[in-house]
Amino acid sequence: MADVLRLDLLARLALATLLGGVIGWEREASGKPAGLRTNILICVGAALLTDLSIAFSTLARDTGPAWDPSRIAAQIVSGIGFLGAGMIMQAKGTVTGLTTAATLWVVAAIGMTAGAGAYLEATGTTLLVLVILWPLGWVEDRIEASRRGRSIRVILTEAPGKVEEIQTMLEDADLKVKLLSMVKAREG
Repeated sequence: MADVLRLDLLARLALATLLGGVIGWEREASGKPAGLRTNILICVGAALLTDLSIAFSTLARDTGPAWDPSRIAAQIVSGIGFLGAGMIMQAKGTVTGLTTAATLWVVAAIGMTAGAGAYLEATGTTLLVLVILWPLGWVEDRIEASRRGRSIRVILTEAPGKVEEIQTMLEDADLKVKLLSMVKAREG
C-alpha cells in the first residue's frame, strides 16, 4: 500500500510546500510580486519533476533506452531562468525584480533538492535564503537610503541671482548640489 501511495514522494512534496511557503511568505510580507502561492508552486513543481526524473532513470535497462535524470533537471533550471527573466524590469535607468528572479531560481533549486530526498540540504538552504532576504534586505535598504540623498524644492519670487547664491551656500556646507530644473514664472 505504501508503494502505491508513494508516501516518500508525499513527504518530499510536503517539505517542498513548507519550504517554498516560508520563502513565499517573506516575499508576500515584503510586498513583492511573486509571493506565497508562486513560490510554493515553483518549489512543489520542481520537487515533483525531480522525482519524476529520478524515476525515469530507474526505468533504464541494460538492453533498453538510457534515461538521463539530468535532462529534466536542466530543463527546470532553464525554465525557471526564463520565468525569472520576465520578472526583471528596467525603467528610468533602474533595474527592478532581480531579487525576485533570483528567489524564484533558488526556490526551484530547493524544490529539486527536496524532490531528490536531500531534506537537510533543502531545509538548510531555505534558512540561508531567509537570512539573505530578511537581515541583509534591511542592511541593503539602509545603504540605499544613504546613497539616495535628499531632495529640496526651493521656490523663489523676484530673486535674480539667488539660485546661484543658494547653490554656493549649500556647496560651502559640503553638500552635493544637483540642479534638476529651473523654471521662470510667467509675468503677470
